[in-house]
Amino acid sequence: MPGTRTVSQEDARRIAVRAQLLDGSASGVLDTVRRLGFLQLDPIAAVAKPQHLVLWSRLGPFHTAQLEQLLWDERQLFEWNAFIWPIESLPLIRALMRKNRRDTHYKWQRWRHDFLKEEAAFRRYVLRELESRGPLLSRELDDRSKQGRGERHRWYGSRRVNLMLDALHAFGDVAIAGRRAGHRLWDLAKRVYPETDVVPLREAERELAEQRFRALGVRVEKSEWIAHPDVSDEPVDDRVTLLSPFDRLVHDRARAEALFGFHYRLEMYVPPAKREYGYYVLPILVGDRLVGRVEPRFDRKTGTLEVLGAWGDTSRLDEALASLAAFLGADGVSA
Repeated sequence: MPGTRTVSQEDARRIAVRAQLLDGSASGVLDTVRRLGFLQLDPIAAVAKPQHLVLWSRLGPFHTAQLEQLLWDERQLFEWNAFIWPIESLPLIRALMRKNRRDTHYKWQRWRHDFLKEEAAFRRYVLRELESRGPLLSRELDDRSKQGRGERHRWYGSRRVNLMLDALHAFGDVAIAGRRAGHRLWDLAKRVYPETDVVPLREAERELAEQRFRALGVRVEKSEWIAHPDVSDEPVDDRVTLLSPFDRLVHDRARAEALFGFHYRLEMYVPPAKREYGYYVLPILVGDRLVGRVEPRFDRKTGTLEVLGAWGDTSRLDEALASLAAFLGADGVSA
C-alpha cells in the first residue's frame, strides 16, 4: 500500500492504540463502530456484553440504548455472522454471502450445503412462514427437519430451526430484524436490508482487508512493524481503561504479546484449578501500555461490581473501575 512505513515497536504501540480509538479520540457510538469496522458479539456477560464493553473502553459511560436504536430503528448498523457492521459495509458483506453459497472447501461448508439440499421442504417452510408472519423468533417456527430429530446438537439443542436460520442467514436469504429479550428476530433479508450495489468478491475482500489494517494501525511484515499511512504516531494521553477479551487490541493474542510484551489468554474454558488468573479477566490499558489485569464481575442482583482479583500495576485501577461502575449503574465497587 502506498504510504506505509516501517516503525519501531514503541511507535507501533502508539499507532495501534490510536487506530483503535483508545486514545480518548472516540466520539459517538456510530462513528466509533464505523472507524473500528465492526463489533464482535458474544453471549458471555460476566461484566457486560462484549460489544458494550468495547464501546465503553473508548467512550466511557454511554447509554447502550443508542446502539439498539442504531441497529433496529435507524438501521445505520446491521448484525451478521455474530458481528455488528456499519450499513455502509453491506455491499461488501453481500459479496461474502454470495461466496458462502459457493464454498464447499471445508467439511462444515459441505455439511451446510448438504443440509439445505436434504431439507429443501423445511427451508421452503421457514421462508414461507417469514414471508407471511415475520419477523419471528426461532421458537415461533416448527421444527420440520427430517434429520436428527431428538438428537442434541452441541449448540442448537434438539431442534434444527436455528441451524436452518443460521444457514439461510449466511447465504443472505434471511436477516436479523431485531431482538426480543435478547433473542434474535428473523425476517426475509429483502425486508431488512436496503438495496445496494453489487461488489465483486475480490474487490470486497480487498476493501475489508484495508479496513482491518486501518482499524488495527499496524501489522507485521517480514518481522517488521508496518504502519497504516492514515494513523498518527503522536504520543498517547495517559488514559486508563479496561479491555474486553474480544477487544481488537488484544484479540490476536500473539500480536498483543509481540506489541506490548503482555501474555494474555481468556481462561473461561480452562478448568478452575488450572487457571493462572481467573474466569473473565480484563487487561488494564494505561496510555499505550498494558500494565496489568483485573477480574471484575457485576452482580446484577445486588448491583455491586465485584473485584475477584487483580495483578500487575493496579495503581490506577480504581479510576477505571469507577468509570465501569458508572457505566453499569452499579451501586458500588467491592474488592
